[in-house]
Amino acid sequence: MSIRMRHTKGHTANRRSHHALKNMNIVKDKESGNLRLPHRLDEATGMYRGKQIFSPKAKAEHKTKVKGISTAPAEKHVHEHATEVHANAEAKASKGIFGKIATGGRPKARSGFGGGA
Repeated sequence: MSIRMRHTKGHTANRRSHHALKNMNIVKDKESGNLRLPHRLDEATGMYRGKQIFSPKAKAEHKTKVKGISTAPAEKHVHEHATEVHANAEAKASKGIFGKIATGGRPKARSGFGGGA
């Protein structure tokens, strides 16, 4: 086995000298005054170099939730699919633990291994 070379503090510091974060060049848009990256379109107005590229979407109104006890009557949320009975539910239930032992306990077709047989 060969002797490993030294890994000094200077070697580590030289490698980490490139890990420093760099400042982002952010410019202020002349027309709208919004901050944006250079050579990018202004997302608030949809303008780029004096041309309208796209029309910005209007922001949706957000409802603010108030913490505390609600005075409105509570509605029970029910999922539509919660009451559905699956076609193979009876077959799975009838197998039980002995069915799992007999078949190896694993599904026949596993994802990533092609089709099942």
